[in-house]
Amino acid sequence: MSHDATVNAGDIARLADVGRAAVSNWRRRYEDFPHPVGGTASSPLFSLPEIEEWLRRNGKSFEVSLGDRVWQGLRAAVDDLRLGELSGFAGAFLLYARRDPDGWRRLAAAPDLVVRLPREVAAATADLPVRPGSLLEDAQLIRWIADLSALHGPATAFEFVCERYVEAHTRRLAVTRGEVASLMGRLARRACPEGGAILDPAVGVGTLLLAVSDTAVLDGASPGAPPVRLLGQEINETSALLASLRLLLRDANARVVAGDSLRHDGFEGERADVVLCDPPFNERAWGHEELIGDPRWDYGVPPRGEPELAWVQHCLAHARPGGLVAILMPAAAGARRSGRRIRANLLRAGALRAVIGLSAAGPDLWLLRRPEAGAPSPASILLADASDDLSIVESAWWTYLAGAGYGGTSPTAGELPRTARIVRIIDLLDDEVDVSPARHISSRGDAQRYPAAGRRLRDLAEVLAEAAGALPDLEVLSGRAGLPTTAITDLAKAGMVTVRYSVLKTADSGDLSVLTADDVARGGTPSGRTGSEPGIVTVAAGDVVASTTTARVIHQPGAVLGPQLSLYQVDRSRLDADFLAGFLRYAAARAHPGASRVDVRRARVPRLPLVEQRAYGAAFRRLAELEDAIREVADAGEALIRLGLEGLVDGRLRPRA
Repeated sequence: MSHDATVNAGDIARLADVGRAAVSNWRRRYEDFPHPVGGTASSPLFSLPEIEEWLRRNGKSFEVSLGDRVWQGLRAAVDDLRLGELSGFAGAFLLYARRDPDGWRRLAAAPDLVVRLPREVAAATADLPVRPGSLLEDAQLIRWIADLSALHGPATAFEFVCERYVEAHTRRLAVTRGEVASLMGRLARRACPEGGAILDPAVGVGTLLLAVSDTAVLDGASPGAPPVRLLGQEINETSALLASLRLLLRDANARVVAGDSLRHDGFEGERADVVLCDPPFNERAWGHEELIGDPRWDYGVPPRGEPELAWVQHCLAHARPGGLVAILMPAAAGARRSGRRIRANLLRAGALRAVIGLSAAGPDLWLLRRPEAGAPSPASILLADASDDLSIVESAWWTYLAGAGYGGTSPTAGELPRTARIVRIIDLLDDEVDVSPARHISSRGDAQRYPAAGRRLRDLAEVLAEAAGALPDLEVLSGRAGLPTTAITDLAKAGMVTVRYSVLKTADSGDLSVLTADDVARGGTPSGRTGSEPGIVTVAAGDVVASTTTARVIHQPGAVLGPQLSLYQVDRSRLDADFLAGFLRYAAARAHPGASRVDVRRARVPRLPLVEQRAYGAAFRRLAELEDAIREVADAGEALIRLGLEGLVDGRLRPRA
């Protein structure tokens, strides 16, 4: 490893398998902790050899994986602004080695490897959108990259590099949320026929097209079926290069071009079966003046302050008649006065079919279809709020298309999720043309649930009364009890507890149930989903699970440990689980709000006999049960009040005479 290799706090935390808070704590507590050698005050960089030496000297276990050595080697080779280019050359090298393995084997043994490699890579990767501007000039680093590819495969090896690059440039790179990208990929998969084409005109680093490439549609629905073509354009040349490499290394039938899609359309005349897009929001310099008379503006010239409506029309222009457009839009785009004329025209033409809120602050997902000549125009649009549950999107969309979407009978309220509505287009064509889900989604159809909600509140109030009556009997002391304590790490060394961490980054889809941080806070019932992945941790009954804000004993076994969670398996003959959960919860409540997980090295647990632990554990458990009861009563009360208010105002409820 080059002596110039550097790491940031996140890298150190990964090497030592601790939270970032632990690294900050080491910097404060240890005078001999290495000083920064670069970076900024808010994001300092440290010498990797110095960090390794300090970790060894202080007895901190750590592992520098081959992937980490590759990444640190890339970071040390160039300045930060050229890191993307060098990462791109690493990917181009992997693509060359995959396409010409015999040539690489011969070149790997050559003494002039570094000199000849750029020429060989360029010849084998002429289909890339741009040539990498930075080259690998370290033979050892080149061989490490080849070893990483041999160990994990070239696609996985390059994904590792791309993930690290995105992490290092989160403020400069806008990447679509993983669960949203997966959702859009599934919608595209179902809408695209065998041998069809899917276009992303703002492809970024390829997130949306990768979500499509991960689905079975690329293999075709039948043997020998032609693969789907994946097309992308990106204004940033480095991002275009990375996107192209990520797709080609997965053997996708892909073509990515570099350039400004609105000003210099790289796919002019191309008609795709599906267009996916996560465009840049609030971009004022999008070419308003020079594109005034552009033929893509079938629904009206986009105002200067509405670039997103330019992207909508660009996507529609590239969709075949009947083709699907799925585009992310800022929440304000559904209601801004400056865009009402275009929204009205999209509705009248039957192009805009659905607006779905994905989170309270946005974005919204707009689903459109390019109108077909002679086809009946839909009379309604789907509006939905999926901010609490993205899984409702697909069922609501396909239910809508099966009915109102094609001029058929509108779905009934019972067929749609509770937070989705079919709204007549004529009802939206007023002075505002507001298609924001928040404006139209309410529980108007739920007024009949008011009596049941009242009964639930009364039942829960009784449960709360019982929990309050079973408060732990705690003795008030005149002074603070000086209990001897020990660290969780010491308990782990003694074999009393085993600490494990989640390997998941998201919990949005799959066959396995996942316990999320919200689940831990709200009762312990798993709500997430995931597929099978290497290293996943399964929760057993009696395990303690901690998030950044709380901890609890889990009684329902079988779920997978979700993102940002820690699991503690206790030796029940020596340690009480409720006792441990209580003290972990206190440590979590005091943790820094930005911590990625509870720092177990800062959690202290009293050294007590098992019988006394159980007494503490019973008290902690009763307090937790009381908290759960209070939360459920509060939730039920809010639901009852909302149903009552909406029903009275809406006219579906009235006071009895």
